[in-house]
Amino acid sequence: MSANKLTAKRKKFADEYLKDLNGTKAAMRAGYSEKTANEQAARLLANASVQEYLQKRQADRAHRTEITQDMVLQRLWAIATADPNELVHLRRLCCRHCFGIDHAYHWRDEAEYAAAVQLERDDALANNREPNLPTNEGGYGYDKLERPHPKCPQCRGEGRADLHMADTRDVSESAKLLYAGVKSTQAGIEIKLQDQQKALELVARHLGMFNDKLKIEGEMVIFKGEEQLLD
Repeated sequence: MSANKLTAKRKKFADEYLKDLNGTKAAMRAGYSEKTANEQAARLLANASVQEYLQKRQADRAHRTEITQDMVLQRLWAIATADPNELVHLRRLCCRHCFGIDHAYHWRDEAEYAAAVQLERDDALANNREPNLPTNEGGYGYDKLERPHPKCPQCRGEGRADLHMADTRDVSESAKLLYAGVKSTQAGIEIKLQDQQKALELVARHLGMFNDKLKIEGEMVIFKGEEQLLD
C-alpha cells in the first residue's frame, strides 16, 4: 500500500504523530484503543506506507520552514561537543597565606586591615578583655582569583575550592546552545545543561552509525535506527 492509499485511520495516526512524535498518544488520538495503543503505534511505525507518508510530510515541512537536516545536525553536534566548563566549573583559588610576605596573612588593602583592627578593638571592649590585634606582616594586595602557591605552608598548594558560574552572555555560541537555564535549589543556583550524550546519540543515528532493527522493549520502540519513547 503506497502513502496515497493509506486508510483514513492510518493517515490520522501519522498526522497526529507529527505533532509531538509520541506514537502511543498519536494512536489514541487517531481512535485506537488505549489498551492497545502502544502495540498499535509500534505496528504502524513499522508500516512502509506510513513511513513513506511521514517522510513526505516531514520533507514538505522542511521545505516550508527552510529548516534542513544539515541545520539540525549541526546544532546537535554543537551541543554534543560544547565544553561545559565554559558555563560552570570548579576551580582552586589561593588562600590568604599563599602570597603573603613569608606566607603571613595577606590583606586586600589597608582599609580591610584597618577594619579588622577596629572590629577586634570593639569586641575586646565589649567583652572587657585585652584586644588581640592582627598584624599586617603579610602585606597588602591579596587577589582571591590567583591560583594557589604550590609551596604554601597553610593550604599546601591546594588553596580553596570555588564553584564558578560564567556570565552566559559572554560564552561561545556552542556553550549558549548547551545552556538550558537555571533553577533555584536549597543549595543555591543550579545551571541546567542540555543532554550532551543524547545529542551525540542523535547525531550518530542521523549518520546511520547504528543499525537497529525493529524491536519492542517495554515502553521503547526502535525502528530503523530511530527511537520513539511511548507512554
